[in-house]
Amino acid sequence: MIKYVLPLAAAGALAAAIFTSPFAHAERAVPIPAPAHDVQPTVKPNVAVLAGGCFWGMEAVFERVKGVTNVTAGYAGGTAATATYDQVSTEGTRHAEAIRVTYDPRVVSYGTLLRIYFSVAHDPTTLDRQGPDRGTSYRSAIFPQNAAQRAVAAAYIAQLGQAKAYPRPIVTKIETGGFYPAEAYHQHFFDKNPNHPYIVAWDKPKVAAFKAAFPALAK
Repeated sequence: MIKYVLPLAAAGALAAAIFTSPFAHAERAVPIPAPAHDVQPTVKPNVAVLAGGCFWGMEAVFERVKGVTNVTAGYAGGTAATATYDQVSTEGTRHAEAIRVTYDPRVVSYGTLLRIYFSVAHDPTTLDRQGPDRGTSYRSAIFPQNAAQRAVAAAYIAQLGQAKAYPRPIVTKIETGGFYPAEAYHQHFFDKNPNHPYIVAWDKPKVAAFKAAFPALAK
């Protein structure tokens, strides 16, 4: 789905289409256990790279997590040469819309970030789609930055599967690849465009669900 900033009349038409769509719904957090294993904290800032549908909503959720110091929207899984929105939208670059989360591991752990990711930031059971968006660029994928993150992510996916936390299997993949920041107009899009129809329909409910489910973790 191409998510351009639209003129007012066009935005109104899009809003009507979104709100009457059978896919539109109020977000809610899925109650899931904390990970049994976690990355040991360090004194230095750490980075997590996560993909789970449109990066606008993912960014908005994680920007509101205590201990997170910066979130950048971007692309992961493909090459630097194809890391542009126009190219990624063709679904032929291997990129996923993703976010890079810089966080203080003394305040919030990698495992806790994964818990938010799986519980409320996206649906890990839908293959190559999230909400109204379709295509491999909207896939559920984790890009570990080191061996410890990879081990924790793999163990947590297995733990949630064994716990039958969802009515369908988790399709989240653990992948490798660099991260490339998206265009400037995509950064902090939620805060810059609070009345955008897509934000109102899909991302504001997601942020509200995060705050309701994890009040102790919200800024």
